[in-house]
Amino acid sequence: MGNSTQTISESEPAVTRNSVLNIRHKELGSKLDGDTWNGMPIPWSYHTDPNDEVIAVRTRAGLYDISALNIVNVSGPAALKVLDQLVAIDVTELKPGTSRLAAEVNEEGALVDDIMVICDAKETYRLSHGSGATQETLARLAKDQDVIIEQDYDVHILSLQGPKSVEILDPEVDINLRTLPYFKHLETVLFGCDVVISRGGYSGERGYEVYCSANDAVHLWDSILEKGHRYGAIPASWDSLDLTRVEAALLFFPYDMPEGDTTPWEVNMSWCIDQNKQGDYIGKQALAKLKGRERFKQTGLVCQSNEAVEIGAKIIRDGKEIGEVTSAIYSQYLMKSIAMVHIKPEFSQIGTQVLVAGAKPVNAHVVKTPFYDPMRLRTHPEQ
Repeated sequence: MGNSTQTISESEPAVTRNSVLNIRHKELGSKLDGDTWNGMPIPWSYHTDPNDEVIAVRTRAGLYDISALNIVNVSGPAALKVLDQLVAIDVTELKPGTSRLAAEVNEEGALVDDIMVICDAKETYRLSHGSGATQETLARLAKDQDVIIEQDYDVHILSLQGPKSVEILDPEVDINLRTLPYFKHLETVLFGCDVVISRGGYSGERGYEVYCSANDAVHLWDSILEKGHRYGAIPASWDSLDLTRVEAALLFFPYDMPEGDTTPWEVNMSWCIDQNKQGDYIGKQALAKLKGRERFKQTGLVCQSNEAVEIGAKIIRDGKEIGEVTSAIYSQYLMKSIAMVHIKPEFSQIGTQVLVAGAKPVNAHVVKTPFYDPMRLRTHPEQ
């Protein structure tokens, strides 16, 4: 996906990146002057209402630019060995064309990044990760190993999310997107450009992520929206992405791990750990000891308010602090004020009444997550 790569080293300074799609984001009303993520300015808002963008994603399709994700290429004879030491899943089980979310922890068993391990070939992998310790840890593990580790600064990622996404993209490629399983990917040609298309996303909807070179990103963005126009597809901002991911109760590192030493067991990430993994990895012994010793549980609240409660607000029961809000929105789509929270296990039963003690105290009760599509049938339909 392009050839503009830069070798990672432990001393490499932070790099400020810009999406080539910034020209489109500005045309859509984004000032690109808010907080950056991974050194890249983000289109947090457009001139459209993010709640209307959510409706598009839930009923038609919305196109996101998620190029701010860090994509790191890991290749060579020792690639598998290095990656298997990095994460808690058994990387040796990954087949070409597949990927998995993985728990990445430090020696104390605390989460240090949000990471996807993508297998392209026997000795060729990509890592998609956020703002944590992945690159520093990789540099240490790769020392004196026969492995090449490079961050890809050329790759751009377009994420088309929504029930109409397959109808928009499937006729344009020579593969059957309708049968492409979740967390699988294939190389193909889309609107005349070489791309990798994966099934996945961060919205709680059926969707596809298109990995392309910077030179092709604007053409693909325009072509997808042009083709998608008759299906009601629209550009979607990161404000709407945050609304959809909270509705779907999808974690965002490190914001949903505010303790700084949060373990995977405490945020329902046991599925990102292969407990029978034979190989050793960073934090393996600590993780085993911490299982069953969770200080809190990740769950959800529905709040009796017509606005979002405060992130970081304390949760109170019978006058005692029992938890904290990690993410919160007012969902116009669900017509509810909802929050993702950490709460002491003994108070995590569905229906438990609590008080969210922000500047304006709000009554709330514990509910099952995800708030939207609790059986995740939208992302994992029968077909």
